[in-house]
Amino acid sequence: MESNWLNDVLMGRDEVEPWASVDWEADRDWDWHSAVDDSPEELRRLFDETVAASDRIVAEARADGGLDRLSVTQSRREGEGAFSLRWILVHLVEEYARHNGHADLIRESIDGETGE
Repeated sequence: MESNWLNDVLMGRDEVEPWASVDWEADRDWDWHSAVDDSPEELRRLFDETVAASDRIVAEARADGGLDRLSVTQSRREGEGAFSLRWILVHLVEEYARHNGHADLIRESIDGETGE
């Protein structure tokens, strides 16, 4: 999600690995099951590399228009136009929060403890 929004949508660049070489026609759900054989260390390395790349893109975009910098890609919704860097960053915070909430629900179902 982070790579797609910042690299592809904001900057208009080609997809990066591991996404670039995926045959989405052959496996539309690749992103949901591709990590089943990856070690936790490999997944963490991939996450850390993606975050580092995102940090570089955000720095580049901030230097070229700040938080009001508009995306190269337009919204698919009629009349909405481009996304600002500010909008994209807020959207990414929402995505992380949602998935952290999912993980918390799974953990609670296992140990019975509720978070604060």
